[in-house]
Amino acid sequence: MVIVLEVLAVLVPAAMVLLADHVPYAWSIPTALAACALLPVRRRWPWVAALACLPGLVGGLGLPPTVVALYRIGRKSTVPVMITWVALATALPSTLVVVSQGLPPGAALLTFAFSLFMAGAPTALGALITTRRELTASLAEASRARTAEVEAREAGARASERARIAREIHDAVGHHATLIAVEAAALAATTEDAKTRDTALRLRASAKEALAEMRAALGLLNTEPSPGYDGIEPLIDRARSAGLTVRFEDRSGHPPAPATGRAAYRVVQEALTNVTKHAPTAPVHVRLSQEDGRLRVTVTNTRPTTPPPPSDQGGHGLHGLKERVTQAGGTLTTTAHADGGFTVDAALPTGPSKVDADDSTFGGSARNPANA
Repeated sequence: MVIVLEVLAVLVPAAMVLLADHVPYAWSIPTALAACALLPVRRRWPWVAALACLPGLVGGLGLPPTVVALYRIGRKSTVPVMITWVALATALPSTLVVVSQGLPPGAALLTFAFSLFMAGAPTALGALITTRRELTASLAEASRARTAEVEAREAGARASERARIAREIHDAVGHHATLIAVEAAALAATTEDAKTRDTALRLRASAKEALAEMRAALGLLNTEPSPGYDGIEPLIDRARSAGLTVRFEDRSGHPPAPATGRAAYRVVQEALTNVTKHAPTAPVHVRLSQEDGRLRVTVTNTRPTTPPPPSDQGGHGLHGLKERVTQAGGTLTTTAHADGGFTVDAALPTGPSKVDADDSTFGGSARNPANA
């Protein structure tokens, strides 16, 4: 396309020169055609092309190539340079015509005005197009800056809100978890029944672990990471100690990425918690496997052998679990079977996910406010 435009920029002015029905001087056509031939150099040296047009202007046929050259002058030159070339392109041909033809003042003024318009119009058009492009680029840059500023403000607001929620959760939940641990320890120290003592100690350990996990998740405890893939088997052992019948099958191979491991842990934890609340006598099957390059976590319980205890139906554990799995790049499905069983099935990516990047990006900023 550029080559075609360059060819037209040379051929059209040359054709206009050759079509002239009046040739003022014998050298008018050669100088004008030479100016047309030199027009391609205007892209690198606009002043050379404009200078080559001056003899053609004096000869009376150089206006077509001069228009093309002056347009380039307007695109690439400063205001003083543009004024200089417009003045030259106006004064040289107009002065020659006025002097050689002895024009009266009115006709002379009209001649100068016409030459000024023919020289100034293409120069002004080139300057206008350059200014428009610079303004468009400036507006685009300003728009990008405003977008970045809005995103930064939103990120700051989200960080502040996360910190506020973290403090609220730590103050409220941490207080009650600490009371549970203290009262469980007191019960274990005062009871004479061995089974009650073991249950109280498990309750105290669970409360302390819950408090530690909450602090780790909120960034308040830097020494203990949030439980992940390696914590699944100990979690199942604790569920067995609490009375659940759990069969664990691990065919997943190598450990997944940290975010996937944490999500898998939460899937198993929430599923076992729901079984404990709603079907404590039902056998449970926990299975980890690799399918189509994804970690599959399946927790299935059969129909309980005894009627389930009454429970609060207002929990949001599975809803929150689905959000966590989705953030890790996976999918979660739950199925209630006709025979009374229930299945929680999660498919998680095995490679690094967006959550891992977010942890490294926002981990430090989320901890400092929460420590306040």
